[in-house]
Amino acid sequence: MANDLLSQAESNSYDASSIEVLEPLEAVRLRPGMYIGGIDERAYHHLAAEIIDNSMDEAVAGHANRIEVELHADGSLTIRDNGRGIPVDPHPKYPDKSALEVILCTLHSGGKFNGKAYETSGGLHGVGSSVVNALSDMMRVEVARNKELFAQEFSRGIPQGKLQKLGPTQNRRGTSVTFHPDPQIFGQQAFKPARLMKMARSKAYLFSGVEIRWKSAIPDGDMPREAVFHFPGGLADYLSDQLEKVTTYADRPFAGKVGFQEKFGVPGSVEWAINWTPARDGFISSYTNTVPTPEGGTHETGFWAAILKGIRAYGERVKNRKAEQITRDDMLTGGCALISVFIREPQFVGQTKDRLATEEAAKWVENAVRDHFDNWLAADPKSAGAILDFLVLRAEERLKRRQEKETQRKTATKKLRLPGKLVDCSNTDRTGSELFIVEGDSAGGSAKGARDRTYQALLPLKGKILNVLGAASNKLHDNSEIRDICEALGVGMGTKFRVDDLRYDKIIIMTDADVDGAHIASLLMTFFFTQMRPLIDKGHLYLACPPLYRLTQGAHRIYVADDVEKEQWLAKGSVGGKGKIDVQRFKGLGEMDAKDLKDTTMNPQTRKLIRVSIDDDEGGETGDLVERLMGKKPELRFQYIQENARFVEELDV
Repeated sequence: MANDLLSQAESNSYDASSIEVLEPLEAVRLRPGMYIGGIDERAYHHLAAEIIDNSMDEAVAGHANRIEVELHADGSLTIRDNGRGIPVDPHPKYPDKSALEVILCTLHSGGKFNGKAYETSGGLHGVGSSVVNALSDMMRVEVARNKELFAQEFSRGIPQGKLQKLGPTQNRRGTSVTFHPDPQIFGQQAFKPARLMKMARSKAYLFSGVEIRWKSAIPDGDMPREAVFHFPGGLADYLSDQLEKVTTYADRPFAGKVGFQEKFGVPGSVEWAINWTPARDGFISSYTNTVPTPEGGTHETGFWAAILKGIRAYGERVKNRKAEQITRDDMLTGGCALISVFIREPQFVGQTKDRLATEEAAKWVENAVRDHFDNWLAADPKSAGAILDFLVLRAEERLKRRQEKETQRKTATKKLRLPGKLVDCSNTDRTGSELFIVEGDSAGGSAKGARDRTYQALLPLKGKILNVLGAASNKLHDNSEIRDICEALGVGMGTKFRVDDLRYDKIIIMTDADVDGAHIASLLMTFFFTQMRPLIDKGHLYLACPPLYRLTQGAHRIYVADDVEKEQWLAKGSVGGKGKIDVQRFKGLGEMDAKDLKDTTMNPQTRKLIRVSIDDDEGGETGDLVERLMGKKPELRFQYIQENARFVEELDV
């Protein structure tokens, strides 16, 4: 018995031998999501973007004017440029390795940290090329420098030999990278020619000085197999192409480009183009150093501030007092905008660079755009008047809807005054209001104490809602949980859904950080996707990110999201205090006190939200995947599990 207990104690021991140290590129292969956001189609094509961005940096720096993107029949991809070429001489810190090998095999290595080789660049963290290398079963890099050709091959981040000197090359310069994403990581996925061509085309718009040549050995509908993209007009050309067949309020878009050096004494620039149309929903596409920022950021904030202040000032000049009612949301209605900034050492939220966080960018962009917008409005009073009238009309419609919704809110609140149901906020305006859909009454109790009652409302659900895929329409309408959601939101389902009727600005799914919670969140997202799709497209649906653990050491406490992060802190041995680290696992939101829940999940200043979005769904892939995973055919789910089970890193059973 004693021996058994001793054996068990030894097996459960946690000492230095328990700490596993991964080689840098092994860590990339183990946790690819940390570097490219996942292993789905978007992440797969993000590999191509990382390599193209390197070539674009050469072009923006003035060292290249041509980039070639070629998709081969075997699914590999080649990206060539005529820039300076990656350095191939021995690295000072690693004299037995070339600089090329260090760049391709070492995280956080590159020429973009000190700003000497690149004034502005899309690559910042020195991980792009090495991550692509780690996640490819084949990579071949050829470099033409000083009229000499060099090459080296890699597989899964490991050099397959030393750098080879292939001989003289008189008429070639630059870098060529050919790679094939590893099926061990990505399964049977493949590059989609249409998506790659769209990416190449957009890059050409973002820098007028580059020509991008596209070539594909794989057919994709009526998409051209070869094309050349070069747009001297930059974003103005891009926007005109996007709005080619629709009516616009201005004959020519408000477009321009301004450098920051003269005005602010910093390197960089901003380029923009915007027009308004009654024929389609508005959009804004933003970029930083040619890298898309789909979640916006400070450059977008500065741009809209300039446009809003400019249109209000113009309204005041022409004595239209209603212009003061115009808000940013009104401008987004029918406002189609593109904005691209080039700045040194931009700060992003996350490695995938979806959102710009550089605070100074808002001021730079606003001041650069504002004067030009004022002059543009004054120079074209016909277009300015049409845009102002359109925006005033949008503002009046918004105010009218708000008044109607205030009345509806009072009526709906009376209907829903039931135990364990809607706990509404005091604000009557939808703008800034939030509805948390929470799992169970115990979670609702904690959330009630953690919320800001001014603008945060709660709707507790009892258990898992109906899986709406394949369910008859009468089952949907008879289901009490679904009915509660619709009444709380103030909207109908399917064809009866109207996004303008929403009573809240943000709909936040807040479930436990476990398997059951993930299942409930999946069922809710399936419901919103199938019955209220515009709610997702307009950016109203979010997922809360509650922590799984609380680590306490003395008076210090931190919250961590998963087991990996917990083990990292435990291995470090300190969370800021002294003594033993106490580990508290939250089995559910109901176990968290109001302070924990507020600090980690509900307070906008300290929480993290994930916006639910659908990326490039022109072919309906999202709908197909939802049907496959959530539909009535178990054989499709089984097939998906067979195809993807080897990618699962751990199970929570």
